[in-house]
Amino acid sequence: MNHLFDQPFSRANTGAVKYDAREAVFGREDVIPLWVADMDFAAPEPVVTALTERAKHPAYGYTLYPDSLYDAMIDWYRDRHGWTIERDWIQLVPGVVPSLHAAAMAFAEAGEGIIIQPPVYPPFFSAIQKTGRRVVENPLIEEHGDYRMDLAHLEACAAAEDVRILQLCSPHNPVGRVWRRDELEAVLDIARRHNLVVVSDEIHCDLVFPDKPAHTMLGLLARDDDALVTTVAPSKTFNLPGLGLSALVVQNPDLRAAMRQVFDSMHMLQCNPFSMTGFEAGYRHGGPWLGELLVYLQGNRDFVIDSLRRRVPPIKVREPEGCYLLWLDCRELGLDDKALRAFFVDQAGVGLNPGQTFGRQGSGFMRLNLACPRVTLERALDAIAGAYETF
Repeated sequence: MNHLFDQPFSRANTGAVKYDAREAVFGREDVIPLWVADMDFAAPEPVVTALTERAKHPAYGYTLYPDSLYDAMIDWYRDRHGWTIERDWIQLVPGVVPSLHAAAMAFAEAGEGIIIQPPVYPPFFSAIQKTGRRVVENPLIEEHGDYRMDLAHLEACAAAEDVRILQLCSPHNPVGRVWRRDELEAVLDIARRHNLVVVSDEIHCDLVFPDKPAHTMLGLLARDDDALVTTVAPSKTFNLPGLGLSALVVQNPDLRAAMRQVFDSMHMLQCNPFSMTGFEAGYRHGGPWLGELLVYLQGNRDFVIDSLRRRVPPIKVREPEGCYLLWLDCRELGLDDKALRAFFVDQAGVGLNPGQTFGRQGSGFMRLNLACPRVTLERALDAIAGAYETF
């Protein structure tokens, strides 16, 4: 038994969205929650210790980002990803989703187009729609459960006169692709030809399964003059999303100034002392914990895929390369999306993310979060299999 990750603990009544919003989202409080993309694991012990020590200091006033925080981030990306970042390229911001909104406002005018590649994380849509920009869909191509980019169609989308931005999800949520170097180079080539700003959401960059190819940071392939904004954070890596801090890495000074102007206009650059502490501790001391986590998540991945193949064969799933999410193809169950939701919620008592929330291409799919103790997954698979047997 892995003492780090096998032991369940209660998150109910802590304000956790995954647990305390179940009644509002699913209509019942007792579903097994495998939806929101955070982990049911304790954060790394060095992070908990650092936060505890900071809490012991009784003043929680206005705070500066220390040099040590930038150094920890720079060291992390150099040592784990081979990506050398300069201090001036980093802008600390309240989160990846606010960064998507800010990029839309910085680099596109109202009504202008922003390309996304659905099925994709729902805020990719909402960041465009809520800022009055126009969604331009470049859907991924799905063949027997495998996904790839439609590069020819991406070129056509980029060639439109009023398209300004490509929002890239890398690794891709929810399909779990870790884009190959040649795919990323093709994206950069298209962006150069058509003067696109690429906003690369790489928040899952550290979460690649040990038996799959490593993630390539887009910034490693970019030229000095490329219009690239990379958004990263320790939040997914170390289970810190509630602390609300992420980083932009922007080599181009004009792009960097444009992003800063948007955040400055909303007075959103202040630092939370706990966010700062957790951010630095994760990057400085969380590596060993992450190594154990990835091995455990791979075991969870294999357990769920094997269980579904044996016990619920109409639900198809390919091994993801990255993220801790499974993209379940439920189309062979023959249910529409409303009935599919009812199957999981009402019959199985399991709360998943409906596929259509990731775009129309997700109809007939569900997203399952693997990042929980295996006993939780065993309960969920027993419930799903039981519901299928009476289907």
